[in-house]
Amino acid sequence: MRGKILFITGAAVGYVLGARAGRQRYEQLKAAAAKVWESPGVQKQVHSVEDFVADKVGEFPETVYVTIKKFVVRANERRREARAPYPSPAAEAAIRAADGSGPSAS
Repeated sequence: MRGKILFITGAAVGYVLGARAGRQRYEQLKAAAAKVWESPGVQKQVHSVEDFVADKVGEFPETVYVTIKKFVVRANERRREARAPYPSPAAEAAIRAADGSGPSAS
């Protein structure tokens, strides 16, 4: 969607800058754009979006904080796991024997 909007905007700018009619055509396009922007339907949608954003903006910082905190905790856990040496089977057997929880302790 964003790509389409950028393409249309670029095409419009290119048309305006490359138009042979020059300043007069630019003024016509500018007036048409202003007329569309100021129309009641467009302004109703603009106000609707502004109200929605105003309602949601209070939740946004907390949501961002919680999400970032989860990512940081996960990254720290993965880093610790990557750093922790994995004990060999012999080392695990020695640990179990020292604790008395191994198979020979029965």
